[in-house]
Amino acid sequence: MSLPAPLAKAVDRFRVAPKDLRVQALLQYAKRVPPLPDRFADDRSALERVHECQTPFFLATEVDGDGRVHLHFDAPQESPTVRGFAGILREGLEGQPWQAVLDVPPDFYAGMGLESVVSPLRLRGMGAILARLQRQVREQVDPVAED
Repeated sequence: MSLPAPLAKAVDRFRVAPKDLRVQALLQYAKRVPPLPDRFADDRSALERVHECQTPFFLATEVDGDGRVHLHFDAPQESPTVRGFAGILREGLEGQPWQAVLDVPPDFYAGMGLESVVSPLRLRGMGAILARLQRQVREQVDPVAED
């Protein structure tokens, strides 16, 4: 599996952690999701909703002039599992080259043991978050690309 080093580190942490510590780790990652930059907080039309999530979850990606990806997430504080997954993605993919982000397998989180602490419906939502952000990146690096 081809993962950027920061994301691989997070996956490994979860994989070896006992079940009760996985929940705590998700809660810690949830706290790491920064607030939206003013440009998104003031104009939410630039955010895309991920409808597959049970929780109202919104995201925006940006690819800068150096080809690095920047992630912006918005999810309620009272939804720590989805915020935790967003925190994992942000820590693992923020500032990575766009190709590395596109190379992340859609089921990269399968080996993390999250299925023991998160419902299948939430896991599908997590997969949808990754798919959506990868599509946004793809559209920015190849505007004629279609999903």
